[in-house]
Amino acid sequence: MYHIKNLDTFTATKLRADACEILEAGYAAIDTRDVVKKNVHMDGETLRIMDASFELSAYERIFVIAFGKCAADASVELEHILGDYITEGIVIDIRSGTPLKRLSFLAGTHPLPSLQNVVATEHVASLLSEATEKDLVLVVVSGGGSSMLCLPSDMTCEVLSLVTDALMKAGATIGEINTVRKHTSKIQGGQLATLAYPATVVACLFSDVPGDDVSMIASGPTVLDTTTREDAAAILAKYNVMRVCALPHCELIETPKDPSIFSRVTNLTILSNRAMLVAMRKRAEVLGYRAFVAHTALEGEASDVGTYIVDEASREKTCMVYGGETTVTIPEGVVSGKGGRAQEVALSALIRMSEEGTVHETLIATVASDGWDNTDAAGAIVDGISVALAPILAGSPEVYLTRHDTYGFFERTGDHIITGRTGANVSDVYMTLTG
Repeated sequence: MYHIKNLDTFTATKLRADACEILEAGYAAIDTRDVVKKNVHMDGETLRIMDASFELSAYERIFVIAFGKCAADASVELEHILGDYITEGIVIDIRSGTPLKRLSFLAGTHPLPSLQNVVATEHVASLLSEATEKDLVLVVVSGGGSSMLCLPSDMTCEVLSLVTDALMKAGATIGEINTVRKHTSKIQGGQLATLAYPATVVACLFSDVPGDDVSMIASGPTVLDTTTREDAAAILAKYNVMRVCALPHCELIETPKDPSIFSRVTNLTILSNRAMLVAMRKRAEVLGYRAFVAHTALEGEASDVGTYIVDEASREKTCMVYGGETTVTIPEGVVSGKGGRAQEVALSALIRMSEEGTVHETLIATVASDGWDNTDAAGAIVDGISVALAPILAGSPEVYLTRHDTYGFFERTGDHIITGRTGANVSDVYMTLTG
């Protein structure tokens, strides 16, 4: 099964065909169900997750809580693996129609929180409140969980959504956004572990954050938080977001700091973007390229990153792959078009390629690993064909970039990569191919 649904679009050159084959290898490596099968299994009555083991006979009840973009697929496999050991559980994901037998599915929204998410999270909190020291709580934590697992402290969901949107448009990093989320939430920043205490908590984490900081994945609901209320306030002040709250300090709260609560918590990262990057590197080598994982935690303004990866491209037959999460700053008062981080990187790369004049030997591919770059496109491919046809098919790429209408640009050039929602999320991936 191919992940890229419009492969026929990219058959004009060998570079394009190779790029798609390399991306396919990357997507295959992060298939959520396969990752769970590989890392989680039963050995008699022993549950083994990576190198950790848990004797299920020691627990009276086993609860499963899953949230984020990997939650649905991961939960299907956990039901297969654990079967009747599961007492009860709740799954929050943006994709509906998941065939679950023992777990309850609740649909959430992303990227902004909503009342729908709050209601779903209240069910999670209610279930966790029943847990005792004789119970095991198995938690699947994945990207998108910061929005889907949403239980605001003292502000309304509408205000929290405004704050989140303002931070995104101001160009705040994912670490900064999640720091604020922790201090406006009654379930993130270690609060989920507090709700479940004194039960044993085992969290399987699918990392979508640069550097794989477990305290930042879905805003760290099962992790002892080292940030403070003052840190969150400084971030809100830095981006002039306080006024959005219309409340003193946006009603920030402190996260739990008692280490004893977390003594019964095990956090296990079972997937990160490195898996996708390494798989892409290996496939590129099979295709005859010198291949390198250049960076796993690339951050910065998306338009700057596009320029950077073009400048870093080799002039030999080389494949360089990058992982990370960039930002797109929308100046106040600017009405932006459609698009996402990956498409913004691709369009800025195209502009840089046209300036350098070496476009016929270079290809850039950029994708959101979840298949949804804030639109129904995963990302885009740009190369010499794109540069040559852009003025004819779309007009000035600089105009589209200024408007942040990258989706509109690639819709006209036909260079979108379409995968649909993948059920995986390890942040964004960028690739340069030269040959």
